[in-house]
Amino acid sequence: MSDQETLLKVTNLKKYFPIRRGVFRSVVGHVKAVDGVSFEIKRGETLGLVGESGCGKSTTGRTVLQLLDPTEGSVVFDGQDLAKMSSEQLRLMRNRMQIIFQDPYSSLNPRMTVQGILTEPLEIHGIGSRADRAGRIAELLETVGLNANMINRYPHEFSGGQRQRIGIARALATNPDFIVADEPISALDVSIQAQIVNLMDDLKEKLGLTYLFIAHDLSMVRYMSDRVAVMYLGRIVELGDRDDVYDRSLHPYTQALVSANPVPDPDLEAVRDSIILEGDVPNPANPPSGCNFHPRCRFTTDICTTDDPVLRNLGTMQEHWVACHHAEQFI
Repeated sequence: MSDQETLLKVTNLKKYFPIRRGVFRSVVGHVKAVDGVSFEIKRGETLGLVGESGCGKSTTGRTVLQLLDPTEGSVVFDGQDLAKMSSEQLRLMRNRMQIIFQDPYSSLNPRMTVQGILTEPLEIHGIGSRADRAGRIAELLETVGLNANMINRYPHEFSGGQRQRIGIARALATNPDFIVADEPISALDVSIQAQIVNLMDDLKEKLGLTYLFIAHDLSMVRYMSDRVAVMYLGRIVELGDRDDVYDRSLHPYTQALVSANPVPDPDLEAVRDSIILEGDVPNPANPPSGCNFHPRCRFTTDICTTDDPVLRNLGTMQEHWVACHHAEQFI
């Protein structure tokens, strides 16, 4: 991975949502949904982003694509800082960056046919003539495993898995380099999830795509990803090679997540220790002092309550970043 070109570089990304109260809607605080996130994604790589619900994964993905304006930080895509672009420059860049939404039921316009849904991005970006677009739509449907004679149907006539295939086809319409997959399988039946993940994996190889794959299903993330970033309360607490992060976790939160993930071997599952986290995720509007994870961590010491741990590389053969004061004891 080290000699691959960096396609996306995110540095100190923050997204704070104001809390307003009173008659005059005065700002009395902020929800720190994303609080200083940094990572890189190489061209042709899949970075998995995992964590509990509400930790800021989806907000990170949408802020990277500038669907939400960042509060602070930079997002450099193929050498260009998206945050410094004008709205017109950003519009022209959008054909190279797309998103697959979580819910295939609400992300498709129920009043538009499949043909309309897939034609829209081509028209917006001025891609092809009318005849060219008809051929492109048929090609897209075939690429995602749907029949071209379905173009005049409406979303309600399809199953959840088929709708998500339409969503994937829409994301592919402009021939993008980079796709944010925002929990693309969480709203689907388990029997369909593997089909969608395999389709995305095949498309990555066939089209040379780069993914930010957001999910809370650790087994799917391990299957799809080259590297994995673990988020907790708006921050990345561990980042490294997929197998390193899963098999040699250096952060107590990652260890708890991995231990909660069931394994298919019943004998191994019977003797495996599960780490039960105490308490609830803190309020992102009022995060704890020091390490965000310290109220729930079994290794907490005084320094954890006062000093915010920095993300540091403790890998030997390859990079393995972790934000924990006591990570060395897990090496």
